[in-house]
Amino acid sequence: MAGQAAQIEGIVVKSTGSWYTVFDPATGQRSRCRIRGVFRLRGSRTTNPVTVGDRVKAEIGADEGDNVITEILPRTNYIIRRASNLSKESHIIAANIDTAYLVATLDRPPTSTEFIDRFLVTAEAYHIPSVILLNKMDLFAGPEFREIIDELAGTYRNAGYEVLEISAKTGMGIDELRARMQNKTSLFTGNSGVGKSTLINAIEPGLDLKTGAISDYHHKGKHTTTFSEIFPLTGGGMLIDTPGIKGFGLVDIAPDELARYFPDLFRLAPHCQYYNCTHTHEPNCAVTAAVAAGEIAGSRYVSYLKMLEDDDKDGKYRK
Repeated sequence: MAGQAAQIEGIVVKSTGSWYTVFDPATGQRSRCRIRGVFRLRGSRTTNPVTVGDRVKAEIGADEGDNVITEILPRTNYIIRRASNLSKESHIIAANIDTAYLVATLDRPPTSTEFIDRFLVTAEAYHIPSVILLNKMDLFAGPEFREIIDELAGTYRNAGYEVLEISAKTGMGIDELRARMQNKTSLFTGNSGVGKSTLINAIEPGLDLKTGAISDYHHKGKHTTTFSEIFPLTGGGMLIDTPGIKGFGLVDIAPDELARYFPDLFRLAPHCQYYNCTHTHEPNCAVTAAVAAGEIAGSRYVSYLKMLEDDDKDGKYRK
């Protein structure tokens, strides 16, 4: 019938707020779509009911303005953070992720361990395997930096995470990283200025993503990615690029569940005297004993306490 909308199934590969680009693998077609109002009226507490990585059904009309996403297919997982928009509770960063790569730097700008820990906790809670990429290693090649690097990397390797030392500038670790990403959907995220866009360009040179300089005064980066987008990889697979983020607020993680998303804390919890130990003040706590003995990094435990304080509104778990 003339004028009838075509039905497609595809992947949301770009999100710019009110418009979503849907890629149809069957035809290679990309269509800019809006979402039907029903998605906004289902009591969603997120700023974006549709996100990059979502598999969707859409109706493609004769004019671009007629293109609408009609259904979101079930997600295997997604990653979410507290939104900066106070009128909403959360923002979904991406969906259907095989591995999340957190790009971090020792300096220019420094990535705080609390930021790393908040990201890792959220990834654990939403069942997304994570890898830490220590970027800009060319700036810290001297032996005077080795102890600092080993301490930071050891903190997270001891917790059960992979830490890869890389340099987008020299190519250090890029081939290994590219091989890991083959035929996978990989999320790249991190603070502004950690070299994420430069790193992505090194992995997939044809993308030629815009990169920004670091402020000499603040040693902080400028936003060069302004919206989330998926790029196909030459060797197979997809890479999700996200805007740089300053903070990572937790969403829907109850205080009494928080420790289970710290693998290094959780594996010791069965040895605590109390089954519901909060690892803050109870006697014979295996976690606090391990922290005192240096078996768990003090920075990890401090992050845990800060998250408890931030998210425990009634003070139940405070000393």
